[in-house]
Formats: sequence, C-alpha cells, structure tokens
Amino acid sequence: MSRFVLLSPSGEFDQKLRDAVAHGLRGTVQTIASDVLPAGPQELFALLNQEQPEVLIIGPDVPPEEALRFAKVFDVQVPELSLVLVSDVSPTFVLEAMRAGIRDVLSPHADAAEIRVLLERACQSFATRHRNHDMPPSENAGKGLVIGVFSPKGGVGKTTLATNIAIGLGKIAPMSVVIVDLDLQFGDVASGLYLKPQHTVTDAVTPAASQDSLVLKAFLTVHPAGIYALCAPENPVHADHITAEQVSHLVEQLAQEFQYVVLDTAPGMQEIGLAAMEQCTDAVWVSGMDIPSLRGLRSGLEVLRQLEIMPESRHVVLNMADSKSGLNVQDVESTIGAPVDVSIPRSRAVALSTNRGIPVLQESKKDPAVKNLRQLVERFNPAWRTQTQRKLHRRVVI
Repeated sequence: MSRFVLLSPSGEFDQKLRDAVAHGLRGTVQTIASDVLPAGPQELFALLNQEQPEVLIIGPDVPPEEALRFAKVFDVQVPELSLVLVSDVSPTFVLEAMRAGIRDVLSPHADAAEIRVLLERACQSFATRHRNHDMPPSENAGKGLVIGVFSPKGGVGKTTLATNIAIGLGKIAPMSVVIVDLDLQFGDVASGLYLKPQHTVTDAVTPAASQDSLVLKAFLTVHPAGIYALCAPENPVHADHITAEQVSHLVEQLAQEFQYVVLDTAPGMQEIGLAAMEQCTDAVWVSGMDIPSLRGLRSGLEVLRQLEIMPESRHVVLNMADSKSGLNVQDVESTIGAPVDVSIPRSRAVALSTNRGIPVLQESKKDPAVKNLRQLVERFNPAWRTQTQRKLHRRVVI
C-alpha cells in the first residue's frame, strides 16, 4: 500500500517528493499525474485499487480552486486523511485552505528535510484522527493514557518533564494519575517529588501485586499534589531482578486503574524501556539543544521506526531551549527529521524547583517555561484531544 499519494502533473516535484520519502520515511509514493483531481474518495480509491493512503499531497500545477473543492469533499467523507497543498499562496488563501480541510501547506521550493518534517507531521496527525475516528467503542475501554517520557541521551531534563507532566495532569484528574520511575538503577522521581517512599517498583512486581490491583495500590506513594508515585528501588542491584515482562504487566495493570500513567524511563533503549514503550499510547521525546542530543534522538527514532514499536501519538519536546545556542527550531527539525511540538526555554525557576524537589507546575509561578510546560500537559487533556481539528504537531518558536 502507498502511504503517500501525490496528485500532480509535475514530474520535477514528484522526483523531489520520492527522494525525500526514500531517505527518511517509511512507506512509498504513488503519483496520479493529472491537474484534474478525482471527484471524490470513491473515484480516487478506485485509481488506487481501493487502498487508502495516509497523506494526500496536492502538488504544483493544480488550480487552487480545484484543490479547495477536493479538500472540502474529503474533509466531510474521509476526515482522517491528511491533505497537504503544495503551492506558493497568499496568507489569506492559506486560511481558506485550512477551513476547507487542508492540514498543511508546503512551498514547491522546499528542500528534502522540510518535506520530510511536514510529511512526518501529517502522518502523526493521520494516526491520531484515524484512531479517534475508527476505534471500536469496546477497544481500549477503561484503560487510561500511558505517557512514556524517553530520551536516548541523559542530562536533558527528562525526569523534570515527567514529574511536571504528572503534577499538571493531577490538576486535570486529581488522584487519577500515577508516575512510575522506570530508570530502575538511578531513577530520580523520588527526589524530584521530594518523596521518601516505603515501597518501590520491586514490591509492585511481586506475584501478590501482579495478581491483585488492590495489593498493587498499597505499594504506591501518595504525593501532596494529588497524584500517586511508584519510585525506583533504593538499591540499584535490585533492578537486576526486574524483568521486561514484569514491567509490561505492571504498566498494563496501572492503565486499568488510572486515567493517566506517566513513565519516566532510563536514557537509551534498554529492554525495560522498549517493553514500556510497547504499552504507551503517547511517547514524549526529549532533547536538549545540542548536536549530540539531537543526533541521538534522530538515531533513536530511526531505530524505533525500523522495529515498528513507535507509539502512534508522539510529542517532541525541545528542553532547555536557548536562542543563543547557535541553533534554531528549523535546524533542530532538520537534524531529527521530525517536527518539534513544544519548546521549553532554559529557566532558573525550573532549575530551582528541581533542586527543591517541588515541580514548577506545583506552584503558581509566572515564567515562560511554566507556560510551555502547561501547553505540553494540555496535549493529554481529553478536552484538547477531542478537538480533532487541532493540529497535533505545529511549529514552535524559540
């Protein structure tokens, strides 16, 4: 099946699109070389042997009015598809295009990196809408969101983000959030939340807890902000006795009991982290604003695409962002081959809160980093997620 379909007579853009996809994206391109678009979904799918793609690209040389007519039909009949318009149009027309159902606009002169970032964004948007639109009511019923916080490199503030996400979600769903420290050897969730837990993950994977959720809940630590925490073992040696299968079962258990399960994972791609990722509905990828972190993230994302265990909903967070670092958002996106969803600026308030063990979202502070952390938390709010017309990935500014 072709993941991308190009509707355009432009052979030059067709080749550019194929080159961009071949060097960084999964799937193939099929082209319908005509400036007259199909009348509707049935006619298009007949041309594609009844296969439904994820992204439809309306290429150059297609009249703008024809593109709008086409988009309006598909937005009503097949709303989960992502429509991308390739055209140099005015800002006024862009607004009209978005209202018609076009999800993004790409310049015909865009380079391969820009094309890949936009298509990645379109695919993620398709995945979210397709899941919301087509999932049977009984599927995943009663299970909460499992939000994994990942980074191939250490030192990027992953635990700080994970604890703030949990605290922020606790305000949305009090006593319905649990954060689990899966950095089993050197986890910092306990210190990040200023907790001294009596029980840890070691207790939570015992046969008694794995067979009875009431026993499992007895091993959770209550935080004053109205969330639960399951912290890493005090002794790193104990981590050697916890298996990936036990972690997978633990996460599944918690998802049956809580509206939100936040997982803080160890740096890299260890077996425990991969097992947790397979249970995630959402993955938060964290990177610093330095070349080693960005290259590590790009390599990690490529490996996971090859393994086909990437969660459908992905949120890329640029942490400790600094406009004086010599890089901008476009540089970051080109390096990692994916759009940045949230940028958290470098902040003394966040650093101080981390050292105090009081997440910055637990207090009412006015700070640019606090504002953007709240934007990240809002992405998991049911009220936000049900508004499917919102773009899951949108360009951020540093």
